[in-house]
Order: sequence, then C-alpha cells, then structure tokens
Amino acid sequence: MTGTRDDGDTSDLQAWVARTYEGLADLLGSAPAGTWDAASLCAGWQVRHVVAHVTMPVRMTPATFGAEMAAAGGDFDRLSDTVAARDASLPTDELVAQLRSPQLHAWQPPGGGAAGALSHAVIHSLDVTVPLGAPAVAPAEALTAVLDQLAAAEGGFFGIDLTDVRLEADDTGWSRGNGTTVRADSGALVALLSGRTLPDGRALPR
Repeated sequence: MTGTRDDGDTSDLQAWVARTYEGLADLLGSAPAGTWDAASLCAGWQVRHVVAHVTMPVRMTPATFGAEMAAAGGDFDRLSDTVAARDASLPTDELVAQLRSPQLHAWQPPGGGAAGALSHAVIHSLDVTVPLGAPAVAPAEALTAVLDQLAAAEGGFFGIDLTDVRLEADDTGWSRGNGTTVRADSGALVALLSGRTLPDGRALPR
C-alpha cells in the first residue's frame, strides 16, 4: 500500500474539493439534458439527485438544516432523501452554479474536517462520472488521498469486508492488502470501497 498522506495541511484538501466540484460543474454544464436523468451509483438516485445532495450546504443555513433534521426525526439519511427528491427539480443551471459556489468549496461536514469534505466530494462525484463512463473529475492526488483514507479504515466506513482482498489501481502504483486481487482504476476503487456496485456488476463483499 502506498504511504498515507499527512492530512495536516488542510489547504491542499480543500483546494481539491473545489477542483472536484468545478470539474463536475464543467462536465454537467456542457452535458446533454438527458444526462441529468441518468442513474447514478447511489441506489434510486439520478444524477440530479446527487447534485442536489452535495449542494445542500449552499442552500441551507444552520437554522434551516436544524429544522430539516427535526422534521426527519434526527435521521440524516431520511433528510438526505427528502432534500434530494425535492431539490432535484431545481433548474440545472442553478445546480451547476451551486457546484461552483465558494461556500460549497469551503464547507466541511460536522466533525469531518477537510478530509471529510474531500471524501464527500470525491465519492459523490464518482457516483456521477462512473455510470456515465466519464473520467473522474477529482484530481489524481485527491483520489489517492481518499483511497488511503478508506483503506486505512479497513472498509469500516461503508461496511466493506476487506479480508483476503487485495486492491490494485491500474492507473497508478497504489495497492492495498493480500488475497484475491481486484484491479480497477483509482476512481472505481474508491467507488467500490464506498459500497457502490460498478456498472459491470462488481462490488466488494460486506
């Protein structure tokens, strides 16, 4: 396995967050209208739902977020589904503009810091690009940082069982573990470690 990046310098991580969202905005801003209705890697969500989800910090103040959480009974997954279903109907040019928002680029999840912001941006960007067959919009360094983060947790963030599994990125020298080899590009490996099923049907055991 490659060495884990020292995340003490959060400026790089937050810069990668911004580049990831800008890349997603560039992709979707010039994509055919039907792209927004394509299925994402998030079960039951189209591309527009994923974008509505990641741009929530632009539209919500702490007070409105608190109210949404109360309405969802404190269940963040329920809140996410509700907001995504509602705000996916926003005009696509508005959602693209929100992807470019400095407010979004600086946002950090409560308790997650810059590393949490980066994994959130990278994973959800792959929820869009992987099923579209588009190249990853996150910088290569960001993909490696998130791979390191997920692998260091031994799959614990998403309930993945990495026992007897070796992961190898076929676009870089990154690798992790011993056992049955799973080879894919860095973006696909991030998606697999995030509990996603790839378009070719591959998924990691749980």
